[in-house]
Amino acid sequence: MHTLIPYATMNRLSSFCALVGMVALCNCTARTASAQKNPTEATPVTKKQLLQQALAQAGENRNELQLALKRVPAAHREGMQFLIANMPVSDLNSLTSQFLLDNVTLAYEAYDSSPWKNSISLDLFMNDILPYSSLNEQRDGSRRMLREKSLPLIVDCKTPGEAALRLNQKLFPLLNARYSTERKKPDQSPTETIASGIATCSGLSILLVDACRAVGIPARVVGTPLWTNLRGNHTWVEVWDGEWHFTGAAEPDSKGLDHGWFTDDASKARKDMPQHSIYASSFKKTGLAFPLVWAPSIQWIPAVNVTDRYALKSPAADSSKTRLNVKVLNKSGKRVAAKVSIREVTKGSGAGTFDGTSRNESADLNDMLSFEVFRACPPRSYIITATYGGKTVHQEVKAGLEAQEIVVLSLP
Repeated sequence: MHTLIPYATMNRLSSFCALVGMVALCNCTARTASAQKNPTEATPVTKKQLLQQALAQAGENRNELQLALKRVPAAHREGMQFLIANMPVSDLNSLTSQFLLDNVTLAYEAYDSSPWKNSISLDLFMNDILPYSSLNEQRDGSRRMLREKSLPLIVDCKTPGEAALRLNQKLFPLLNARYSTERKKPDQSPTETIASGIATCSGLSILLVDACRAVGIPARVVGTPLWTNLRGNHTWVEVWDGEWHFTGAAEPDSKGLDHGWFTDDASKARKDMPQHSIYASSFKKTGLAFPLVWAPSIQWIPAVNVTDRYALKSPAADSSKTRLNVKVLNKSGKRVAAKVSIREVTKGSGAGTFDGTSRNESADLNDMLSFEVFRACPPRSYIITATYGGKTVHQEVKAGLEAQEIVVLSLP
């Protein structure tokens, strides 16, 4: 059997995620816009004032922060001041001086010893190497362990981009960490992901970002609350190598950076629609919140809207074709890596046969085997055949006027 699902009628969960993400973003955007209406009335806040404000918000934990400032080496003091000045209140109230001192020491060590140090600005170091967190994950102090695991993997790498690609290829198998929707929570810390061996895109992205930072690679988490096709949200990673480049965590592309299954979806993002925009995480306060679809009430994760960099790469849409996205399920409803072929029944221009392998449970839910086929009115007919474990299913589908459709085939 099969199911043909037009993108216009996607599940309620995705819509709910989009709604809560949009509400959080709109609230934050509204506050930012209000603050910018009368820029002449705003008084610039100095780094010293930000630090004083942070200490005032630390409550009973203020002594720990002051101890960290007192004990940090002079060469690292600017980094410690940056961290404390930009920390969320929950961290100001809880993190110990030793946690901060260890993090700062390891961050500067990674930065100073990296072959690409001279290509990394101080601002990039402060915001995208030094921080101990990306989103709202548990603060676990895993930098030392990740550095020890990662350094041997990149010993011959000359650029941060080359090193990040190597980590994405080698680190997850080394740590026995993989994608799975059965993870305990979306916002897992590296320690939690390594302990369970599974995570979804957000947890895997946090792990890759932390590993990159542990060896001196500027990195940040990137994501969208909802694709424009309403198929769901997604999170991935950006690394700096002269400019920002992207990669899917635990799903390296053989073509290198700036390639992935979500490239086409990302190219259709909308900067003017918060729920369909793309955001990069920031530790430094920006006035914009990173949308957490699993925790919409949290608006203290700073973000930068980077939609333009993805949308500008959008290729011209071919109005003569439909993208068929294929899933193959076993009798338990699990995705399997089946051999899939498609051939056109209605002979005409462009008729032919296409082959591929469907994605199994180790791939992101939104990562599907895709075929571009010709469409028409009346619809053109195609036969899709899937074979797995000695079982085969055939199904005829019609490509009408929809730009994209999902075809789900269930093995007998």
